[in-house]
Amino acid sequence: MQSRLLAHGDFLNLSRFSPDLVYAQTFRLTSGVSANIIAPGIVQFMPPEIDDAGKFIVLSSGIHGNETAPIEICDNFVKQIFTGALVPVFPVLFVFGNLPAMAIAERFVEENMNRLFSGAHSQSDTAPNAERIRAKQLEEAVAAFFALSSPSSTRLHYDLHTAIKESKNEKFAVYPFLHDKPYSLEQIGFLQACGVNTILLSESPTTTFSYFSSRQFGAHAFTVELGKVRPFGQNDMCRFNDARNALLSLMCDRNVAYTVQKDTLELFRVNQVINRTTENFTLHFDASTPNFAGFSKGESLASDGEKAYLAEYDGEAIVFPNANVALGQRALLTVVPTKLEDLHV
Repeated sequence: MQSRLLAHGDFLNLSRFSPDLVYAQTFRLTSGVSANIIAPGIVQFMPPEIDDAGKFIVLSSGIHGNETAPIEICDNFVKQIFTGALVPVFPVLFVFGNLPAMAIAERFVEENMNRLFSGAHSQSDTAPNAERIRAKQLEEAVAAFFALSSPSSTRLHYDLHTAIKESKNEKFAVYPFLHDKPYSLEQIGFLQACGVNTILLSESPTTTFSYFSSRQFGAHAFTVELGKVRPFGQNDMCRFNDARNALLSLMCDRNVAYTVQKDTLELFRVNQVINRTTENFTLHFDASTPNFAGFSKGESLASDGEKAYLAEYDGEAIVFPNANVALGQRALLTVVPTKLEDLHV
């Protein structure tokens, strides 16, 4: 495996189609970077010299198996690092999350993995399924990686996705609930460098991967939606140039810095988190309605059995609508605009 990775860098391909060949090992690349293979789909790269005040970067993709563009971006980075074409100056952990779901081109096999973090993978009386086992493994890999950092290190985690639905705002990010910690203007500037000018501010704890890293390790962590779901090989990769270039600079440039571009920034705060609690759950708008479509105050958004959900503000917009989620899971977020000046930074 080692010689094949040095020649071709096809770690993801091996992880997906020959996982029995991918076993834990550490070896040095021709660039001097140390590669630490943790498990299929999980690999860590450590530069020869590590700055205690530098960055520790987690790039995760494929937490949903059909969200292919971020997987392809990260796969390309990993290939280049293994073959020496790309040399990160900071430690980087790459996580390709749901390998079996990739194989069947589905969001998940049994259960939405991005609702299984912060210990949710173990909160069940039934035997754990593969997604629950994998979520626990991903948590452990991130914990071990961040344990290598020092108190002065900057911990970063970008969980890269694409959305099921079309969106009026093609690229957007969810900023996890910070529990009264300040927002980072530099991180908002970095997201803008990725081409992400729309940011949703979560206002409650969740069981997403990004919230896990933010809450447990104090990382600057985000769920980043880079476009729409497409099959492998059918993405227009030119649409991801900004994100790819920004992530490349993040890994390889010690001196890169970011500032907020106020004229292009759109900030929203989450207003309603609507969970499906009954079999009789209905969204009261057309299935083709895009993310960030706005509604007038009092308009009907959804019903869950006898409970009705209405827009509480003029211009209240919908995000992530999905009436077919499992009982107890989020079927819809609504968001309302907010201002940079109103943030605690």
